[in-house]
Amino acid sequence: MSPSDLILVPLLASLAVLLGAGRERAAVVLVGASFITTTLAIVEVSGVPPQTAVFAGLVRVDATSRLFLVVVNPIFFGISTYIWHRVRTTPALREGISRLVWLALVFLASTNALLVANHLLALWVLLELTALTVTPLIVRPRSEASRRAAFRYLLFSTVGLGLVALGFACLGRGMEGAGLTPTFMVDRLLELRPLPINAWGKLGLALVLLGLGTKLGLAPMYSWLPETYDEAPPAVAALLGAVQFNAALVVLFRVVQIYRVSSPGLVTGQLLAMGLVSMVVSTVSIIATRNIKRLIAYASINHAGVIAIGLGVGGSATYGLLLYVLSNAFIKAILFLTAGKIMAHYKTNDTRVISGLIKELPYSGVFLMVGTIALLGFPPFGSFLGELLILSALVGSGRMLTFAAFCTLITMTFVATGRTVFPMIWGPSKEKHDWPRQTLPSALPKLTFLVVLVVLGIYIPPALNVLLQQVAQSLEGR
Repeated sequence: MSPSDLILVPLLASLAVLLGAGRERAAVVLVGASFITTTLAIVEVSGVPPQTAVFAGLVRVDATSRLFLVVVNPIFFGISTYIWHRVRTTPALREGISRLVWLALVFLASTNALLVANHLLALWVLLELTALTVTPLIVRPRSEASRRAAFRYLLFSTVGLGLVALGFACLGRGMEGAGLTPTFMVDRLLELRPLPINAWGKLGLALVLLGLGTKLGLAPMYSWLPETYDEAPPAVAALLGAVQFNAALVVLFRVVQIYRVSSPGLVTGQLLAMGLVSMVVSTVSIIATRNIKRLIAYASINHAGVIAIGLGVGGSATYGLLLYVLSNAFIKAILFLTAGKIMAHYKTNDTRVISGLIKELPYSGVFLMVGTIALLGFPPFGSFLGELLILSALVGSGRMLTFAAFCTLITMTFVATGRTVFPMIWGPSKEKHDWPRQTLPSALPKLTFLVVLVVLGIYIPPALNVLLQQVAQSLEGR
């Protein structure tokens, strides 16, 4: 099997839908294609040597690629199953489904291509392509607010990636100034470590980190994220938060793998600053919001801040950071899909109106409760162990002020989130509703994500543990 199969399968399926061959059963095509890519990703992880390069070195499969292939594709498959079930049970959603499917499949192909790309400029192009394909999916029929959100998302995405492109140009100029032949091949740059960093190199690295921080929803350019996640349909919000976020994170990982050894102070300082400010912004916003999807969106900013801090500290925090990233992906998928189910029934996103979920929508109530507990970093979930390792590394590195700020902000987030979410689950019903009975098949994707979350918290399979260690070592420049 070739890594290109992970790209060709969704592209061919997308072409079939676009040309009309799969138009009548577009959602089935989506589920089938994503099931095949999920199977291929698992085979890729279990059967390929640690590093392989094909297509003249432009495609390279290493530990980072393998880890995220086996995270992104199963999550996309779960979201696809959710879409198929919603379309099957709600005929009104069948309008425009073929458009959603072919764009989503191009999005998946672009994401998989990004995960195995071995060239920084190719990573940049593919990340922009994921933004271009997901932007139309943010728009809901007859919703001017969603159009504004889609435009705002595309604007910030373009600005962020523009900063990344300018940063790459400065990095290339810095290599020339240091007497090196400029190259953007990732494996070649890894061989050249430590790269000489002059003023051009420092400027370029700072711009790249800022631009990728914009894509991740980090401060200072985070304001697109709450509006976009709120206005997007639940499945699209899950794609943005659980799939595209990880694609952007892989690009950041590549940059850190290359430049941490060369300029550790700049990498650490900028990531810590963006991470802490993002946590402050998200905490204040969580306290103030009464919108369920915006609450999850602000929590996503908080998660991005924690990831930036863990990546900036490095060392013993790196393994915990990766556990946190994996858990975060499944948590956001669960919460956004659950929020969609809740809003479809209550016809509102106001947390003050929603109450009595555990009685009226028992599956959704359980998923919201467990997802919130995992979101807040409690055991037995992988997010708990990840946060613990990051905090331990902060203490071990002597960053006590950062440690104190981290603990304070996490505590405030816990109180504010619990104050909002738990009354929705356990509070008395404010009105009598006659909901259709919830079925297990509709809950199966989220139930699978939940099982993965628990496994990450109590037992990490040996093969996954080895893969996490390999990625952690690469992020430390080893």
